[in-house]
Amino acid sequence: MKIAVFVYEYPPKIVGGLGTYAAEITRKFVLMDHDVTVFTMNDDAGTLPTREIWRGIEIHRPLHIDVSDSLPDVVADDIKKWGRGLQLFGKLLVYNYLTASKLINELIRKEGMKYDIVVAHDWLSVIGGVTVKKEVRLPLAFHVHSTEKGRTLGNGSSVVSSIELRGANIADMIVTVSYAMKDELVQLGFPRDKIYVSYNGVDPKKYNPEGISAEQIRKIRESYGLKDDDLMVLFLGRLVGIKGVDKLIMAMPHILPKFPKARLVIVGVGDLQEYLTNLVRTMRLDEYVKFRFNFIPEEERILHYAACDVAVFPSLYEPFGIVALEAMSMERPVVVGAVGVSGMREIVVCCGEEQCGYHIDPNNPSDIAWGITSALESPEKRKWLGKNGRKRVLKEFTWSRIAEKTVGLYEQLLKR
Repeated sequence: MKIAVFVYEYPPKIVGGLGTYAAEITRKFVLMDHDVTVFTMNDDAGTLPTREIWRGIEIHRPLHIDVSDSLPDVVADDIKKWGRGLQLFGKLLVYNYLTASKLINELIRKEGMKYDIVVAHDWLSVIGGVTVKKEVRLPLAFHVHSTEKGRTLGNGSSVVSSIELRGANIADMIVTVSYAMKDELVQLGFPRDKIYVSYNGVDPKKYNPEGISAEQIRKIRESYGLKDDDLMVLFLGRLVGIKGVDKLIMAMPHILPKFPKARLVIVGVGDLQEYLTNLVRTMRLDEYVKFRFNFIPEEERILHYAACDVAVFPSLYEPFGIVALEAMSMERPVVVGAVGVSGMREIVVCCGEEQCGYHIDPNNPSDIAWGITSALESPEKRKWLGKNGRKRVLKEFTWSRIAEKTVGLYEQLLKR
């Protein structure tokens, strides 16, 4: 199968989970003997190659042109309110149309290349996917990793929501990341009969606790001032409202009476950095909460999972939650938000012989504390939960398994 993939972020430009997903799954497609061409964004300075082969994948990155000065006359008031975000919207439009034009006019019409399917990820790339479908009649698979309404808890851009819905109506197939997300899409008016679920995955060879030494773990813990007998509670992710980090901080006074050696380590960047710093100061938790305001590379992320005693992700909205899988693969117990749209509720087994973590209400600091204290109960319990988590990853969530499922969906579409 020859697959054209439109995705906003791709190595070396990775912003979040979408970039990780795209890199891993396209590599697996190639190893399954499929031919993959990726169309993605260049960096802001335009320094990345506009056409290259990387790990057997052909990648196209158009050079950006700034159209933001012309946009106010042609875009809706909804977009004008974005302020500096108007420039991002302009970049996205240019990326979508330049890459669609390159695929249609250069690769297909001029170079005679033939493709079986075009795949577009989220609203960020679906404009290009829709354009290709119309011009050259390729079947379109639209992957929806999250929605504008969900990401903003109902306060987002109506223009972006309209782009998502139009993409859904024009696409031949919609692929989403969890059954919780499928339910959300149906509620938002996406055509139910087009929606299929294929989870995200993790590389258990890369995320393997046996590959980490005691010395590496000691260095990570020391960097936060943690002693050998301290219990490291880890949050890793974007510092934005929907991730529930503020409620996690508020849970600490409920945890410390039971576990006075508990220390919360928060790693990430986002709009809430100043607010969270002030919250810790106001609650007089400076001794117990440690921040690192950085987007850390994958190698360091793996070391942080290895160093922690429990990983906590109290998201208010989480279509999938790849971080939970990463922690599970590293044999760490996980505590996850399980209210509303939560793919993590499907990933994490919260009871029975295969239990690997706890489901909590992310709006309730005392419930978050209950999940954490339950996981920290004893070293034996932490080890048991962690072993179960890795077993679950190996059985259900390897990238090879996820790629096979996704290719199966594409083949199903082509047969139709």
